[in-house]
Amino acid sequence: MNDAGDSVSIADLLDERRHLLDVAHGMLGSRRDAEGVIAETYRRWYELSSAARARITTPQAWLEEVVGSICRQAQLNALDSKPTAERETFVLGNVLGTAPSTVVDIAGRTEPGHVEPADRALHSLRAMRSRPTTPQLHDSVVCTVLRACADEDAPLLASRLAPDAMAFFDGGGQVRAPTGPVHGNLEVARSLLTLVARHPRITLHTHSVNGHTGIVVRYDHQVVAVISFDIAGRHVVQVWVTLNPDKLRSWNRSRDWGGPGQGN
Repeated sequence: MNDAGDSVSIADLLDERRHLLDVAHGMLGSRRDAEGVIAETYRRWYELSSAARARITTPQAWLEEVVGSICRQAQLNALDSKPTAERETFVLGNVLGTAPSTVVDIAGRTEPGHVEPADRALHSLRAMRSRPTTPQLHDSVVCTVLRACADEDAPLLASRLAPDAMAFFDGGGQVRAPTGPVHGNLEVARSLLTLVARHPRITLHTHSVNGHTGIVVRYDHQVVAVISFDIAGRHVVQVWVTLNPDKLRSWNRSRDWGGPGQGN
């Protein structure tokens, strides 16, 4: 499956998530409860089949509607302890006029259930596909990839990717990201350039990732993506993009992650 069409720029992903958090926070009055609502909202997004997601022309509007629906259920649960008159007033004034209307197709099995076994298998494939590459050559290829991303140079980026290159995106079900591997150098290049599209608050830096040079993406002072590469000879064969906020917490706690880099 090729989910390159699901790619969204990091700036747009962050704006979307922050907007949804603001909506939930405004309805519930609790930042902690709002975070739980957002996690449930994205879980429902990934319960949809790929075809169902493709039919949603404005994902943010769909997500916002789901946030509102979950918050209204939470509010109604909280009303159980209130007097009857207060419950009736709230329901008449705030709930009945805003019932959710979206009908979606639900896959028999959630996407994350498919991705996890594939992820394990593909990680084991890494060692089989990669041929020894010197650290200097690895660094050179990654620097070229960074420069191509910063300059939005699709031909240069595609030339540094193997024809059968694959990219894997880990959003942890908390941000919208491709749910399956992206195949082919042209599609991988397109998905990466979309993800790190030029934005005044986005910067790209080289940094050690799992013992090899990778790319760290910042939005202002926050690490929002970490990208690692499997390189065979002079070409990238696999790209691993971590967008999962939980897995990025350690990067944002550490002050010693920066290094030589290039702004985007």
